[in-house]
Amino acid sequence: MQETHEAILQVRNLHVCIAAEGSKKYAVKDVSFDVRPQEIVCLVGESGSGKSVTASSLMRLLPGEALSIDSGSILLEGEEITRANAERLRALRGNRIAMVFQEPLTALNPVMRVGDQIAEVLRIHKPQMSDVDIAKRVQALMVDVQLPDPVAMAQAFPFQLSGGQRQRIVIAMALALEPALIIADEPTTALDVTTQAQILRLFKELLDRHRSGVLMITHDLGVVADVADQVIVMRNGELVEQGLPGKILRAPEHPYTQMLLAAVPKLLSRSIQENKADPLLDVQGLRLSYPARPGATSKARTVALDSLSLTLGPGEVVGVVGESGSGKSTLARALLRFEEAEGGTVRFEGMSVLEASRAELARYRKRVQMIFQDPYKSLNPRRTVGQSIIEGPVQYGASVKQASEAAGELMRLVGLDPSVLNRYPHEFSGGQRQRICIARALAMEPALIIADEAVSALDVSVQAQVLDLFESLRKKLNFSMLFITHDLRVASNICDSIIVMRKGQIVEQGPGAQLFANPQHAYTKALLDSVPGHALA
Repeated sequence: MQETHEAILQVRNLHVCIAAEGSKKYAVKDVSFDVRPQEIVCLVGESGSGKSVTASSLMRLLPGEALSIDSGSILLEGEEITRANAERLRALRGNRIAMVFQEPLTALNPVMRVGDQIAEVLRIHKPQMSDVDIAKRVQALMVDVQLPDPVAMAQAFPFQLSGGQRQRIVIAMALALEPALIIADEPTTALDVTTQAQILRLFKELLDRHRSGVLMITHDLGVVADVADQVIVMRNGELVEQGLPGKILRAPEHPYTQMLLAAVPKLLSRSIQENKADPLLDVQGLRLSYPARPGATSKARTVALDSLSLTLGPGEVVGVVGESGSGKSTLARALLRFEEAEGGTVRFEGMSVLEASRAELARYRKRVQMIFQDPYKSLNPRRTVGQSIIEGPVQYGASVKQASEAAGELMRLVGLDPSVLNRYPHEFSGGQRQRICIARALAMEPALIIADEAVSALDVSVQAQVLDLFESLRKKLNFSMLFITHDLRVASNICDSIIVMRKGQIVEQGPGAQLFANPQHAYTKALLDSVPGHALA
């Protein structure tokens, strides 16, 4: 909803300097843009493009020892932010400028009820408000962000809420004082497609009722297509293109923007040949449940896997899609026996996994490897990447020399130079770290790789590279994959067949071409309808 009113935010010729000896280096170079009332401006680009540094500059939250504003102007409602002192900045943050973070679970206090966390914003900035007025305002905000049963919800702790509900709480906190500007930093990246669609729709509806402007940082061009009034494309700290979304997404002028659009995964229909070999993995009637509430003494249980059955053949890629809480990750943990199933059978290469002895389970876990969503958290920060890669083979009998030579070959295979094996995880980009995790999994020569949201945290160009890497490695090494994702576009690009999960059950399964062209279940149709950016398809 683009307005012609005077801009809430005016950024002019912003330069952010990197602390370095000698000549100046810039993380942000000569960036200028506006945000107007009731307008969503999307800031897009790859990791390292300067998006988050720009956002931190607006909040004046740059780490002073590493980054600092060198020159330029930031006007918030006509006030020059670059000259504001610490006391004034405290008054502005949360009041006139607020932030919605990517991961609400880390943004919320885990031992404080969510209603109290919203109320805290009001108590700090409006100490004259009575407790009764604060309670009424908290309830109104929770209704505003469409949370069910606000009275009960206010008493909940963050861990008791779903990802989408936590994100709504963070948005309610940002709206508490009717700020002029809301900065939303990747607010939907970790959410499944239906929850993502709800949050994006919520942002648009809120701007119908509030005068705020939104600066949304995202790497998902599908999100841009759905909500943006203006688009800003950044690369290496510089603004390379900006304008209306129709122009940027349909007729981009800069080669970098064209590359980003080309990397966006499309809903594809892969043609596959029937796999007549005996199944590598055969799961029948798998059941698993949890206590209805942590620490509860009652016998009530929440069903996580409900008589689930699937098969996976040699060299086959099976996708598992569904919303958060559908049982996707629980399935992965149950297959690896990180969680003990209550019933059913799991046979791998003919062996009964659920009845396997300790020695058999060790051999099984060598043959089945897992790649996690966040490569930084899954690599030991105190070990070099080379040590992380060789640890498994050495534990299973390889010499350090043999494992190290194999690690060098694996690094070449995933597109990295073997000379970086002596570096630590923090010295790599997100895409490079994920390649290292792939190399670590391949070091065990697995027959099956379970990839749990392995590309969802990556920007579109790196995501495309990793998906291409998976495809080429699978053809070369002939391993199978169970590919867990909430992104149906990604699933359609890499999977031979797809399983749709809901509340621990498989509601539909079959070849991707069949599912996407003619979905039979209402839930599958809802997932497809929620895929962001139909305009990019």
